[in-house]
Amino acid sequence: MSEQTSDAGPGALAGIKVIDLSRVLGGPSCGQILGDHGAEVVKVEPPMGDETRQWGPPFETDADGEHIASSYFHGCNRNKRFTALDLRREDGRQVLLRLLETADVLLENFKAGTMENWGLGYEDVLRERFPKLIHCQITGFGADGPLGAYPGYDAAVQAATGLFSVNGAPESPPTRMGVPVIDLASGLNAVIGITMALVERGRSGLGQKVDITLYDTGVSLLYPHAANWFMSGKLPERTGNAHTNVVPYDLFPTATQPIFLAIGNNGQLRKALEILGKPELADDPRFATNGARAENRAALTEELTALLAGLDGEALNTRFLEAGVPAGPANDLRQVLTHPHTLHRNMVVEKDGYRGVGAPVKLMRTPATVRSRPAAFGVDNRAVLADTGYEEAEIDALIEAGAVVAERV
Repeated sequence: MSEQTSDAGPGALAGIKVIDLSRVLGGPSCGQILGDHGAEVVKVEPPMGDETRQWGPPFETDADGEHIASSYFHGCNRNKRFTALDLRREDGRQVLLRLLETADVLLENFKAGTMENWGLGYEDVLRERFPKLIHCQITGFGADGPLGAYPGYDAAVQAATGLFSVNGAPESPPTRMGVPVIDLASGLNAVIGITMALVERGRSGLGQKVDITLYDTGVSLLYPHAANWFMSGKLPERTGNAHTNVVPYDLFPTATQPIFLAIGNNGQLRKALEILGKPELADDPRFATNGARAENRAALTEELTALLAGLDGEALNTRFLEAGVPAGPANDLRQVLTHPHTLHRNMVVEKDGYRGVGAPVKLMRTPATVRSRPAAFGVDNRAVLADTGYEEAEIDALIEAGAVVAERV
């Protein structure tokens, strides 16, 4: 479908230019989403490159076997042009300022204070020089406050914001979530903030700073645990796969593949029990309401486990779904990424030998597209600078001086 091609017409953000100074995941994932939806994204790497180019194996290699980039880098850096500047140098910073003359968005995730130390702070320099610019800054904890300016990485902030404390089995220690949920959610929050600022700029004609922190994102993800604590004052216990508030909402073994039952109301429970051949349990006072089920969680779990034990999980899951009972098989990644529905929804995309996860936001008139694959370090140096107005001799001089970096150091 249209998402896999580059000829679907301009995306929703066509005409928006983004200078992306970010590395690792939160910022790059934001830049990729903006690029998927039509923005021109120029990724500006430091002289040593985005460190995730080396976060492998697996690696993409060139004809000589040299590493171009890891799969980790590939996962969040399509639909971008690639250049490299040494922003520690004054001439490198001047190139950046020239790029910003035609930019709508500056995206960066340096440690708080870095841009100010380079003489590129939003309040001191960028707001006055580029009044329409939207500067999105992603940091660990923000620039001020008790934790201000401290560095932040996903897992450490997962721990600090309590996500570890609610994840894992009751008998397990606090456990990291299996995906970098804070980085990814911070990237999504950055997209939301940037698009909000673009809409507001359409009214006011002015840009603004968008302040995203991993810490704020982590706190915002504490649902429903924060709401429960605000109301009850009780700390949550780790419940493994089970829900803290809703019962039954848990993973159950079958004779084949485990399935997750996500039953949210009495009607769904009744339908499930009819399929399992024991409808009378729906009228048992212990299980008649969610509150009663929560009080008698262990008893209901025992009943369901016994009913499910001898059944084929995949076939049973289909019966549940057809009856309107939310359920899902515990698939592995191969099963997910080759599943007919995954492919039908264009959630696997291909471009010139690149394969990646598709865009989840489906705009019918201006769909996301994959126009370019992740590329080698600095591959677009000359083209990006030429588009900015630099003459060939100027570009040669900048490369010779080391302000524009042609090879990773």
